[in-house]
Amino acid sequence: MDIHKQVRMASHSDASVLVQLNEEFNEALMPQEDVERSLKQAHEIVAIAYLNDVPVGFACAQSFQSFCYPELMGEITEMYVQERARRQGLAGMLIAHLEEQLVERGVKTVKVLTGHDNDQAIGAYAKSGYIQEDEVMLEKRL
Repeated sequence: MDIHKQVRMASHSDASVLVQLNEEFNEALMPQEDVERSLKQAHEIVAIAYLNDVPVGFACAQSFQSFCYPELMGEITEMYVQERARRQGLAGMLIAHLEEQLVERGVKTVKVLTGHDNDQAIGAYAKSGYIQEDEVMLEKRL
């Protein structure tokens, strides 16, 4: 059986699928209208992955400028591939797609935060050329 893989930019018409995938990933149910609005604004880069024409994952990235650095920075903020679709190369395809979009925006450096014990994600990023840094992330809920 031939396996068909595809990654493309998400559009507002993908909102219902992204709501479902995000609920699986983050256990957060976002209102579909909010997701549609966010996708229409196009501030965030959102890619969606398909396996045999079935949506199975997504990834998000953002670009930003700080006065502290001379160039635009990028960050991959989310990536999720359903377990049944893993080990098919979709994570690498999602990463490559986000990188292409970030380069088009003028980004030269991309950062990723993930759990120190998330070996699958770390492996996917390492396979795409990311180098693990020795930084600490701190968080505070306001």
